[in-house]
Amino acid sequence: MSGVELVIEADGRVRMIYSETVDLQPLGEIAICRASHVEPTADGHWTADLSPVDGPILGPFPHRSAALRAEVAWLQQHWLVPPSADEPAND
Repeated sequence: MSGVELVIEADGRVRMIYSETVDLQPLGEIAICRASHVEPTADGHWTADLSPVDGPILGPFPHRSAALRAEVAWLQQHWLVPPSADEPAND
């Protein structure tokens, strides 16, 4: 990821893919939540479970790095998008 993308909800909540390149303290009260779980399978492959953000399970992938790349790509395309004016804010 070359930059940090923030989605600011109407109620003031901020969504982003966490990176230590940004000091979050000035934003106010912080609650960091996992958007996914990248875990090994019984046969030594890797999956990215995006169920915490109502997403799919991606994989299996032969390497953890591939699962992490797929996780970030899915979050950027499906989760890190501003809500449309017609949609209610995420809870």
